[in-house]
Amino acid sequence: MSDRGAQAEQLATDLLTRQGLRLLARNYRCRYGEIDLILQDGDALVFVEVRLRSRGDFGGAAASIDSHKQRKLTLTAQHYLAQLPRTPPCRFDVVLLRDTGAPLEWIKNAFSAW
Repeated sequence: MSDRGAQAEQLATDLLTRQGLRLLARNYRCRYGEIDLILQDGDALVFVEVRLRSRGDFGGAAASIDSHKQRKLTLTAQHYLAQLPRTPPCRFDVVLLRDTGAPLEWIKNAFSAW
């Protein structure tokens, strides 16, 4: 991971933990893909994709999470959940960052996978 990517994930982690979420895992990897952050929000597990973009054309960071990426995130989340004794409520959030210094954007329930 690049230094910029690691910094973006740390900024996202800082934002989310300030909001009361608890970090459980960073860069969870399996054969299906990777989830940047996994946090707990009350009883719910939150799978977070962090996107850093320097430009806003082509739809920016949010548009880069297409159906293919959503599928990979869903399969990776299912892999993580299979290791737990029970499946808690879950959601997929996205944190968007721009190089321009604009504020971070936290999108809760960015997409539905199940």
